[in-house]
Amino acid sequence: MISHEIAAWCLLTGYSIGTKGVKGKNSPHKAGWKGRGVGGRVEPVQPRQMPGDTLGAIGDAMTTRRSTILTLGAAIGSLGVGATAGTTKRVRITRLPEGALQPQLAQDASGKLHLVTFHGEPQHGDLLYAFSRDEGATFSRAIPVNREPGSAIATGTIRGAQVAAGRKGRVHVAWDGSKPTGPVNADSGKRGMPMLYTRMSAARDAFEPQRNLMHHSFGLDGGGSVAADRNGNVYVAWHGVGASEASQGRGEARRRVWITRSRDGGATFETERMAWAERTGACGCCGLKIHADGRNRVYALYRSATESVHRDIYLLKSDDQGASFEGRLLHKWDINACPMSSMDLADNGDAVMAAWETGGQVYWVRVDGGIRSIGEPIPAPGAGKGRKHPRIAVNSRGETLLIWTEGTGWKTGGSLAYQLFDERGKPGQERGQLPGIAAWSFGAVTARPDGSFLILY
Repeated sequence: MISHEIAAWCLLTGYSIGTKGVKGKNSPHKAGWKGRGVGGRVEPVQPRQMPGDTLGAIGDAMTTRRSTILTLGAAIGSLGVGATAGTTKRVRITRLPEGALQPQLAQDASGKLHLVTFHGEPQHGDLLYAFSRDEGATFSRAIPVNREPGSAIATGTIRGAQVAAGRKGRVHVAWDGSKPTGPVNADSGKRGMPMLYTRMSAARDAFEPQRNLMHHSFGLDGGGSVAADRNGNVYVAWHGVGASEASQGRGEARRRVWITRSRDGGATFETERMAWAERTGACGCCGLKIHADGRNRVYALYRSATESVHRDIYLLKSDDQGASFEGRLLHKWDINACPMSSMDLADNGDAVMAAWETGGQVYWVRVDGGIRSIGEPIPAPGAGKGRKHPRIAVNSRGETLLIWTEGTGWKTGGSLAYQLFDERGKPGQERGQLPGIAAWSFGAVTARPDGSFLILY
């Protein structure tokens, strides 16, 4: 029998398993690796460099197969990527290998799923990409996203990668850099972190060299976001301080949401600008989310920091492909601290749903109508205590699946919970809670063409 570790590695890297071991010209056996049976480990046996001993030719930042296997680690129990951890009538739940953190999913117009995960040291790790053509039952061989090793960060949970699928299914990824190579912070006089972006190459076999999109703002902290539409527009957003506002005191009240737009599928980007002039501030160590729907509308969700205590959720909406935005307050929360929260947006081609955290509870609401006519936020059932990092998906019937973490904290893992709501926003019988959320991680969710849902964590 083959060890779970090799099974998980094969599922992520595209190799197959036979009775005599792992098949493929670059199998771990041929690179000096041997596997013992179930319950054993994969051990190095004087590995030597061999031709093709990488996941792909990615310049001087190539990731060797050995380091990738070590990064992925062992699959939990007998589960690996593509293995079902639990299935209800409408919800399929899949576990990722141990060590794979912060899954991000995007689905393109053809139904192809695109997955990005974090691996390695939380402060200086790497991103891997894989895709699925069978609604998440199996995934392709994984390839590196970032060309500069260790340039991604998982610490804090909200600074990692986000992924979007644009025109003709081209994949776009943005993340907070882990190394101070970004704009000079006018407060400290030192360079800050960059807002990094890359896209899939035209050949669809690698990612282009990553680049910084942050040039006229500074102080990147909470995570940025990326969105793309089928017309070739790509949007990257973050919050920071404008260079012109550097002298206006200190604190989060100076922070604004910034956006840069590409009209040519990510080849070039416009100079970043403030998305909205309203002086709400932005919660420094909270993430934000930007989303483009199928009707050329762009949405952004972020947390304010007005007077340092009004950490409310705001929605921004653009009806002109990101040229201008209007905004409104969605949910109030007064707290004189940074809750390190994240949020989500998703659509089904018609309805657009937003999800966020307030005071230990998670909420969602439909937001695609007039920005002044949005309904009351809908909480997850039960007492909200320590609920964080909501993710949301809506199927073609208008049913909504909300997932979130419970009990997570600084360097602390927890559990994953989920609740299915009907088309009227009423909670149904499909709900659950599962252990095993690692520190710095969360779940991902998407709707399938048949109306069911897939959860990865």
